[in-house]
Amino acid sequence: MVILTDISEASSSSNDQHKMYDVFLSFRGADTRNSFTNHLHKALEDANLITFLDDKNIETGLYLKPELESAIRASRASIIVVSKNYASSTWCLNELALILEQHREFNHIVIPIFYHVDPSDVRKQQNSFGDAMADHKQKMEAETNGETKNGWAQKMEIWKNALTQVANLKGKEPKDM
Repeated sequence: MVILTDISEASSSSNDQHKMYDVFLSFRGADTRNSFTNHLHKALEDANLITFLDDKNIETGLYLKPELESAIRASRASIIVVSKNYASSTWCLNELALILEQHREFNHIVIPIFYHVDPSDVRKQQNSFGDAMADHKQKMEAETNGETKNGWAQKMEIWKNALTQVANLKGKEPKDM
């Protein structure tokens, strides 16, 4: 599998030996946890890649849990399983934004997998991605606290840019693997 080879080579030649994980998996649990992501996780572990998989139920919210943020920063690479409802989760969007920040600043390896979604829908934020962003905007507009509303607005811009950026990366579709 090309993904495993790419990450294994980067892992063995990397000069950042202080990293705790080889791979951080970002995914929308309701969409792929009990199917594709579990199989991907097993394949990564079978390839002796230390993989972070958050198996806890995460409550939605505007900010990322510190444990997830630390795990992303402590990983050499991230695989982002972009599925139909990925953008409906603020946690997924926050993970995505941080992963792409790590990619820009520290050459963190990022491999998007477009799981039954068209990358152009992600890039243009249309169909389920447009619906999710519209829902986030509605929550932002309903917010009465000015500071919180401003936080939502800032996050919305970051999320939109992150979705465009990840769609522009060379990704994999399950049929390609």
